[in-house]
Amino acid sequence: MAVKVIIPTPLRQYTEKRDAIELEAGTVAEALAGLTSKYQGLRKHLYNEEGKLRSFVNIYLNDEDIRYLQKDQTPLNENDIISIVPSIAGGQNLQCICS
Repeated sequence: MAVKVIIPTPLRQYTEKRDAIELEAGTVAEALAGLTSKYQGLRKHLYNEEGKLRSFVNIYLNDEDIRYLQKDQTPLNENDIISIVPSIAGGQNLQCICS
């Protein structure tokens, strides 16, 4: 079934600057496999050397974190939307002054 994968701005350089990709898939894993097969440069940013999703990559299916569903084996329905959301780190260390 046809689903849409939303590509975050930092990863668009690996998808020919496309912000969304439509593809056929039955599970989240199949969708991500199809995506990384078509755009191979994206694979190293989503998966570690063992082939597992990187810990700082969050995948949402229609606003639901797949970690709370069936992870990458979550089944898809027609017109579902998968969002790739990289975690953002940074900022400055703040010191708490407690009385």
